[in-house]
Amino acid sequence: MFSASTYRTRRRALIEAKRPTEGLLLLLGNQDCAMNYRDNPYPFRQDSTFLYYLGLDVPDLAAVIDLDAGTTRLYGDDPDLDDVVWMGERPSIQAYAERAGVPKTSARSSLGEDLDAAIQQGRPIHFLPPYRSGHYRRLEQLLGLSPDRADAYVSDALIEAVVRQRSTKSDEEIEELEAAVDVTAQMHERAMQLATPGRTEREIAGSLTGIAEAHGRGLSFRPTCSIHGEVLHNHDYSNTLSAGDLLLVDAGASSSLYYAGDITRVTPVGGSFTDRQRAVYNAVLDAQLSAIDAIEPGVPFRKIHQLAGRVLAEHLVDIGLMQGDPHEAVAEGAHALFFPHGLGHMLGLDTHEMENLGEDVVGYAPDQTRSEQFGLHTLRLARPLEPGFVVTVEPGCYFIPELIRQWRNDERHSAFINYDLVSDFVGFGGIRIEDDVLVTADGGRVLGPGIPKSVEAVESRAGDTGDA
Repeated sequence: MFSASTYRTRRRALIEAKRPTEGLLLLLGNQDCAMNYRDNPYPFRQDSTFLYYLGLDVPDLAAVIDLDAGTTRLYGDDPDLDDVVWMGERPSIQAYAERAGVPKTSARSSLGEDLDAAIQQGRPIHFLPPYRSGHYRRLEQLLGLSPDRADAYVSDALIEAVVRQRSTKSDEEIEELEAAVDVTAQMHERAMQLATPGRTEREIAGSLTGIAEAHGRGLSFRPTCSIHGEVLHNHDYSNTLSAGDLLLVDAGASSSLYYAGDITRVTPVGGSFTDRQRAVYNAVLDAQLSAIDAIEPGVPFRKIHQLAGRVLAEHLVDIGLMQGDPHEAVAEGAHALFFPHGLGHMLGLDTHEMENLGEDVVGYAPDQTRSEQFGLHTLRLARPLEPGFVVTVEPGCYFIPELIRQWRNDERHSAFINYDLVSDFVGFGGIRIEDDVLVTADGGRVLGPGIPKSVEAVESRAGDTGDA
């Protein structure tokens, strides 16, 4: 955990934000979730907002922040004898409260009574969007809200206040993110070394998991580790690598305090890119480097996304896959055949930071609306950047057979796309290059030790286990 004063300061800032202006803020911690029976749960992961304001990575907790009195109360139970026998000695609820800088505690069973009393007094109860079935059940128990009604009572004011506060990372948060990317770098170096013919995707993915578990809190998300990089979130590890394949690995580690790394690299299996692979790879790399160079406070991330698309399209025109004016092609959305997703997203305690609070609230300014254009409509982050934001920058170029088939049949953007040559690239796979970037006062800084991404650096590490 951070120091108790960190969590007190965060809660005080939330209270002083005056949105919401009065009442109680109910923060529900997560509960254990059974994998296949009650005593075999999935690894526990605390709710990120609960972690942000209290830091306690323990199931079955809740907290109430009284906006009027300016106080916080932690709800939970002391361990009983069965807990000690099966799980070892655990701190008391009072000890946990002291770690989080919370002065008052109550038994878990009294939470409902305290909320009922507040409701009887006409005091509003503010809570965030539930995203687990257990949250819905708990809200029904505590507030009498059936699962089909709970979402309608979510506090927009609380969402806005939390998003505003969590979006800007403190120095100690940046240190945690750096630690996560440091471990993530080790994972990607190892994946490059293992990208040899005859190796299986599952073997490589397992090695990445072992590194993440050995150095932190494990994986920040389920990795993509695939020779079929054209499937954007590919979690099927059933393939065996062959010479000439491209291995796309999108993976990240969690720091000891659950801050997330999220990096993507592509490695040629067998050690060398083909001419076609090298041309497409350099197109994506140029788009990524141009986007990173364009990061600075006040610049809308949507503008940087469009810049990356234009740089990619310019290269694709040179390769022959596209034709015509790249600026016009991007304005029309023709490049989305190859780059059908957004350039990036916010990063922090969540890989897609605060996505459970609403993607548009996190990623879009009040005066921005989400585009309906294919490709641009999936842009998670569009708002003007601010110092302290941490964002991913991850352009890609993919050859998705079904998407190509449908667009060609519809003659979609045929003025900009050379479908004959594109069809020759079916089976190519996909390339994505991703880094985590801190927005500074005058630009952007890539976090971590520097993970190889130039053609020469990647080729030099492909299959190089250091045994020689």
